[in-house]
Amino acid sequence: MRAEGSGALPVVAAPMAGGPSTPELVAAVTEAGAYGYLAAGYITAEKLAAQMAELRERTAGRFGVNLFLPPTRSRTGREQRRRDTAVDAYGRQLAPEAEALGAELGNPRPDVEPDAGDALDAKIAVLAQDPPDAISVTFALPDAARLAALRATGAALVATVTNVDEARAATDAGFDGLCVQGAEAGGHRGTHDEADIPNDTDTLDLLAAIRRATTLPMIAAGGIADTAAARRALEAGAVAVQLGTALLRCPEAGTSATHREALADPSFSGTTVTRAYTGRPARALTTRFAVEHGPAAPAAYPEVHHLTRPMRAAAAAAGDTSRLHLWAGTHFRKAAAIPVADVVRGLV
Repeated sequence: MRAEGSGALPVVAAPMAGGPSTPELVAAVTEAGAYGYLAAGYITAEKLAAQMAELRERTAGRFGVNLFLPPTRSRTGREQRRRDTAVDAYGRQLAPEAEALGAELGNPRPDVEPDAGDALDAKIAVLAQDPPDAISVTFALPDAARLAALRATGAALVATVTNVDEARAATDAGFDGLCVQGAEAGGHRGTHDEADIPNDTDTLDLLAAIRRATTLPMIAAGGIADTAAARRALEAGAVAVQLGTALLRCPEAGTSATHREALADPSFSGTTVTRAYTGRPARALTTRFAVEHGPAAPAAYPEVHHLTRPMRAAAAAAGDTSRLHLWAGTHFRKAAAIPVADVVRGLV
């Protein structure tokens, strides 16, 4: 697996679902000699096909696509009832937050879940029709049928892992490479069980531990903010380093204006890992909302994501950083409002 893609630089642009990873961003990364991923999470198969077509119009370079996967273990009826009760209680707690923005909370159980069931299979079918160079998965490993479908595309398969056990499982499943996500990474932690409390193992230590457990190529994700960090990751055994937060303020990214401004706002002093926004642990700038509601947020993804999504959209439109999910890695201060090519070249 050539984890670094078509260019000579061992740099990968992370798939950032929800807007930042636009075809323009991925094309700019590719043209800078690195490798980029489109984010298929939260979007329909039709939109994924359109984004892939746009990207191919922008660049002839190779690229990857990332999928969010549902858990493979089904819940018992009792587990589901407890989950529903916890989500509904959390919704009642958040209702005043949405009302303050003139918004309503969303339906936590929409009729169509874009990252599960037939909707997910439709996205896999799009990838089979005109495969990217690589397909990465996050939040889980695929079941046997979906793994076979992904393998049939001919693309290299990469699994996001956050600990040694997940890395071993991906190796046993026949994946071609690993995206090793350390605790410093911004956005969702890629734990395979949403109820897990993520470990605090940094990227370098995690690379070392996983290297002892598997021979698969590793992409280092988390804490890659400058040349020194990239060099350390490569020396620790990674074949490439992955950038996420470092690209959020680039003009080619689809990051909201409110999010961009917050990353440069000196009033934000740090980050925290919270379930407050989506029900899955994710690293974000420390906000009032995360502090007040994080302890009560149930481990229920994607229900909490759907519940809070309209409120978060309203917060972004209103410039309200107190209620917005401001995903950010620990080194967010180094994210600069410069073109992607300058970030990539500056890194190497």
